[in-house]
Amino acid sequence: YAYAGYPLLLMLWPRRRGSGNEHVGQQGYEPTVTIIIPVYNEEKVIREKIENTLSLEYSAEKREILVVSDASDDRTPEIVRRYRGDGVEFHELPGRHGKAGALNLGLQKARKEIIVFSDASILLERNALKKIVGGFADPGIGCISGEDRIPGGGGEGAYGKYELVLRNLENRAGSIVGASGCFYAQRRDLCRPFREGMAPDFFSVLETVEKGFRAVTESEATGMMKSVAEPRGEFSRKVRTFLRGMTTLLYFKHLLNPFRYGIFSLQLISHKLLRWAAGLFLVLLLFSNLFLIDSTFYRVTLALQAAFYALAVVGWLFSAKPLIFRVPFFFSMVNLSALVAWVKYAMGFRQEIWEPTRR
Repeated sequence: YAYAGYPLLLMLWPRRRGSGNEHVGQQGYEPTVTIIIPVYNEEKVIREKIENTLSLEYSAEKREILVVSDASDDRTPEIVRRYRGDGVEFHELPGRHGKAGALNLGLQKARKEIIVFSDASILLERNALKKIVGGFADPGIGCISGEDRIPGGGGEGAYGKYELVLRNLENRAGSIVGASGCFYAQRRDLCRPFREGMAPDFFSVLETVEKGFRAVTESEATGMMKSVAEPRGEFSRKVRTFLRGMTTLLYFKHLLNPFRYGIFSLQLISHKLLRWAAGLFLVLLLFSNLFLIDSTFYRVTLALQAAFYALAVVGWLFSAKPLIFRVPFFFSMVNLSALVAWVKYAMGFRQEIWEPTRR
């Protein structure tokens, strides 16, 4: 259900009136925008990121760019300060406070009506800024997600494409459940301080819906990212990501009440809660199959599961590039990392310090 039934349900669900992208490109609508770029030791990419941001199509007088460093100890501050003459502001935390701390400092310094959050790892298309803020012409929309694409990203890229399809289906139903953590926007008056140990993009979507606004996705606001530099090292990052997501979801657990929040609660349960529990069901599926092998049907299902996980192991051991190895590896790694995150959450662990993914 979590991977196939839920998307099918969304396909059959009646389209919400006004859920399309008809707001895109409205002539003359150009609100003031603050772009916040949180960084930690991004000396290898920050120059390209700043130049990409400066090249975006938008009126310079209606845009401000804030780069906020979470106590970077490489050349990131030095590089960013070179762009002060181009209108780029640099702010720095005195010690490590995590991504939430960096974003909160950015919010304190922001002076515009729309806040755009963008990581250093994503390079935006020239019209991405105009596209992502276009939807705010609708007063009922409070948060808009862009789309990050990973060309040639193997398992990560395939998983990302699946998430984009799912997000667009949710958009038709009314609101998305999660935004792109690398590129999304929110009305300044809906922003409240981010909490340590929580996923900022997920937090923004949930607080938007909680306040009675819609969170939507804009398929024409796009950016490109590279795949992770070392897929085998992605496991620990996924555990941290899921742990932050679970902490956020349980902080907003009242949104799981379908009698109050309707279809959005169903989306939240299906997309997040059940998806994150899929690893447990996969383990139960495998072990229960061992007790049913007196049937030809169940011998076949056991063989298929064994073959799938064997491909995943090959993908892990040898960092194999073909999709036949990388997709099973990434799928298995994602579900195993969610299981580990649940255990950590139950044991009281919380992920406070942020370590950007190296791509």
